[in-house]
Amino acid sequence: EDVDIPSRRVLITGATGLLGRAVFKEFNENNWNAVGCGYRRAQPRFEQINLLDSIAVHDIIHDFQPHVIVHCAAERRPDVVESQPDAASQLNVAASGNLAKEAAGVGAFLIYISTDYVFDGTSPPYKETDVPNPLNLYGKTKLEGEKAVLENNEDAAVLRIPVLYGEVERLEESAFSNKSANMDHWQQRFPTNVKDVAAVCRQLAEKRMLDPSVKGTFHWSGNEQMTKYEMACAIADAFNLPSSHLRPITDCPVVGALRPRNAQLDCSKLEMLGIGQRTPFRAGIKESLWPFLVDKRWRQTVFH
Repeated sequence: EDVDIPSRRVLITGATGLLGRAVFKEFNENNWNAVGCGYRRAQPRFEQINLLDSIAVHDIIHDFQPHVIVHCAAERRPDVVESQPDAASQLNVAASGNLAKEAAGVGAFLIYISTDYVFDGTSPPYKETDVPNPLNLYGKTKLEGEKAVLENNEDAAVLRIPVLYGEVERLEESAFSNKSANMDHWQQRFPTNVKDVAAVCRQLAEKRMLDPSVKGTFHWSGNEQMTKYEMACAIADAFNLPSSHLRPITDCPVVGALRPRNAQLDCSKLEMLGIGQRTPFRAGIKESLWPFLVDKRWRQTVFH
């Protein structure tokens, strides 16, 4: 029996991660032939590729001949980047530049996922044309990655996004798992659902296939401004849980990598292209964390 394989091909790096899984699912469910690759957790579902192995990267791109590559793989934990700068730079900068060069070689449209941390957070909201000034090494490596991508492939796109949440396989994957009662109430964040970012990647890819002028730098973000403390309170409220034990800390954090106070992204450039999707935070977080509620009977009484 013939299996109908869609003719549009997309390759997703970091497909085992929080964002990569959502991007793979979004393309796969919308008539694209999607191949995901990962490293440590790849098999059996995804191709196992070390992005630092330039021959392996060349081979998979030339074998699969993707129309689009969405590059989600990165070291995204600022404190890990500070402690392992060389490894982070290899993945966030060198591998990204090489991927861009290989994409150009087969005429694939590359979408490089970047971050709001390229900005210092002193004068939001930030447009794509505003001058970056990253405060920490993570932001610097992602900015260098942007430059490496666009130098090696002038037809690529950079998509900057903020803090993400979504359906996790383990609670540790979420940016919001925080066991202590002290919660940051200083940094202004714009929590964004990975499903929404995935939809934006697909819409951007489909727009590009119709219009080759779609390239360069873009911003996407949720539009609800919240500190981590406010997110935790919203999560507690969504699940009818207590939040009185949470203590808001309004001082600038003194440990770990420096963070921008408010790196809000202006998303009007994508909106003007008719691209975008936003899930309200409470609805999105309820959907994402639902499987981790322990008491099934309590769950039914709250939600049904």
